[in-house]
Amino acid sequence: MTEHTAPVSAAPSSSVVHKAVDAFRVSIDKLRTEVGKVIVGNKEVVDGSITCLLAGGHALLEGVPGLGKTMFVRTLARALHLEFSRVQFTPDLMPADILGTTIIEEDENHAKVFSFRKGPIFGNIILADEVNRATPKTQSALLQAMQEQVVTVGNKSYTLDPPFLVLATQNPLEMEGTYPLPEAQLDRFLFKLNVPFPDRAELHDILERTTGSQDIDVSPVLDGPRILEMMRLVRDVPVARHVQDYAIRLLRATHPDTPDAHPLTKRYVRFGASPRGAQALLLAGKIQALFDGRFAASIDDVRKVALPALRHRVLLNFEGEAEGVRSDQVIEGIIESLPEAKA
Repeated sequence: MTEHTAPVSAAPSSSVVHKAVDAFRVSIDKLRTEVGKVIVGNKEVVDGSITCLLAGGHALLEGVPGLGKTMFVRTLARALHLEFSRVQFTPDLMPADILGTTIIEEDENHAKVFSFRKGPIFGNIILADEVNRATPKTQSALLQAMQEQVVTVGNKSYTLDPPFLVLATQNPLEMEGTYPLPEAQLDRFLFKLNVPFPDRAELHDILERTTGSQDIDVSPVLDGPRILEMMRLVRDVPVARHVQDYAIRLLRATHPDTPDAHPLTKRYVRFGASPRGAQALLLAGKIQALFDGRFAASIDDVRKVALPALRHRVLLNFEGEAEGVRSDQVIEGIIESLPEAKA
């Protein structure tokens, strides 16, 4: 009897890969240019949000009011030619206000029928403004949709169309009347991005753009199908075993009860990052490589994305909080001392 084996698909040629990577960089440069027409500086926030989009994840943006977080998300949606929805989170916001609700309507025969009215979550770019002002029940409804990309109302489930990106904002100053996100829910965000206060030169640019008579027009440079194509390319980027091992050792160094724990970790950390942190490191590292025009992730790529990928996953103990230690300091200390290869 003759055995029939399935044909093995050939790996793409180097010329095909180079063209795909070059096209990826051109698309990213166009997107940065369009967003930069409105948003001054904030390269880490812009690139971090784009990274979350291409990785199929979500971002938590933290910064004081007035730094342009809402304007940035609107501008990004316009440049991407995607459907944008904004939800202002307040204590009286209910899950149905986000997900949608089933109502009774009359059809053409005047019969009563149930009809589902979609909520704002059925968009592509979702701005969850001041997410920590809503109750835990409402926060959970949003985060479940983020994780599963499915909305269940009653006995029916509805799939959210990709690409799907939630950019949630929170104000670190006002704690009265807020419901801080629990650690397990923070872990659902691929990145936590700190929005810094602009420097003197950036403030000049902001004032010149916002107090004059000239309107700034943002043109769409990418659409849904192209973004999905770029997302597939991200998944194809190879990661060498030693790079993956570095990401694992970096993650383990955030846990105070492991042999790999850093001295800062042992002193100041209560819980380290979850396996989702390692996934974030590798996915974001692949995208960082593509940003630089390379089709292979490196240890440097992992280092560059370590802060936004891990800062919300490293939980400080009482001593760390009392001494004003930031999780960024712990992660930076780990990166400085962690060798590239296991001894």
